[in-house]
Amino acid sequence: MTTGVTVPPIPFAIAGLFLVAFLVSFVRDRRKLRNGFYLFFALAFLALGILFVVASVSGRAVAYIMLAGVVLVSLSMLALAVFLIWNGVTMLRREGCRPANLLSLVAGIGMVAFVPVNFLIGQIGWKPLWLTAASINSVLAYMSFLFVCFLLYAFVYGRIRVRRPVDFVVVLGAGLLEGRRVPPLLASRLDRGRQVLDAERAKGRHTMMVTSGGQGPNEDVPEAQAMADYLISHGVRRDSILLEDRSRTTWENLTYSKTLMQEHRPDFRCVVVTNNYHVMRAALIARKAKLNGHVIGSPTAWYFWPSATIREFIAVFIDHRVVNFTVCGLIVGGQVLSAL
Repeated sequence: MTTGVTVPPIPFAIAGLFLVAFLVSFVRDRRKLRNGFYLFFALAFLALGILFVVASVSGRAVAYIMLAGVVLVSLSMLALAVFLIWNGVTMLRREGCRPANLLSLVAGIGMVAFVPVNFLIGQIGWKPLWLTAASINSVLAYMSFLFVCFLLYAFVYGRIRVRRPVDFVVVLGAGLLEGRRVPPLLASRLDRGRQVLDAERAKGRHTMMVTSGGQGPNEDVPEAQAMADYLISHGVRRDSILLEDRSRTTWENLTYSKTLMQEHRPDFRCVVVTNNYHVMRAALIARKAKLNGHVIGSPTAWYFWPSATIREFIAVFIDHRVVNFTVCGLIVGGQVLSAL
């Protein structure tokens, strides 16, 4: 039974505008974080428009859909919190008790404690405490929105395939074990890079590999050397590998590798290989470094991915600290003003 409600075209029009903005920005440069915001809003307004269409047919159906959505989101958040706590415990058992390994555990505990803590604060009724909680909740809501956009576009970007010819395959380094042994995390990157190299060479191209990583304080050799030794032991010719052995950070990995590649081919095009959780941030850094290349990911152990992804998001958040801290300050200021 129809309700006689007219379907407003505005949500679909706004969704179309954000979709066009996404496509234009994506074509110009896939490595822009704003692409995730455009895509999120396009999907959000599309969903809103669909709800209006359903409402024009049956108001009761919309009520059921919204109720189901609330229930589904609530159950999903609870399941996610339990998973993060379990994952955090697994992470500590397998990787040790380091601050970076605590992220998924802390996030899970925070999600479980959110409702009862806020309920308790509401019962206490002390205004300064309530204002502090409201400010923190608003900032967390903002960060959660950013995190969803980050995950959405990281998912999309991570599935883009390389179709153009590639001159170099750059593999980013990671820490070594026992001074010179390549750990599984780094081996995964090297194996993925070798697959790309083999595919390019099978097409008759003279693609070369660049291993990028300097020597850490507890390492006997530069990471680039250990990575090259691993590749050679797996069938890659030594004359196909260039070593960038000075870098200590992802920024240095990419800028030093860029200089090295320009010495061999000024108009080069490359593929950068890292682990899947690190792809989005590495792509953002590659864009900032004006590196002409696409970033692809290699598999990561399932238990390592949640904490690593949270860590990457925090790093991206801090990289854009001027904007983000300004917005957070405005949010807190708005809460204070509303309480006066």
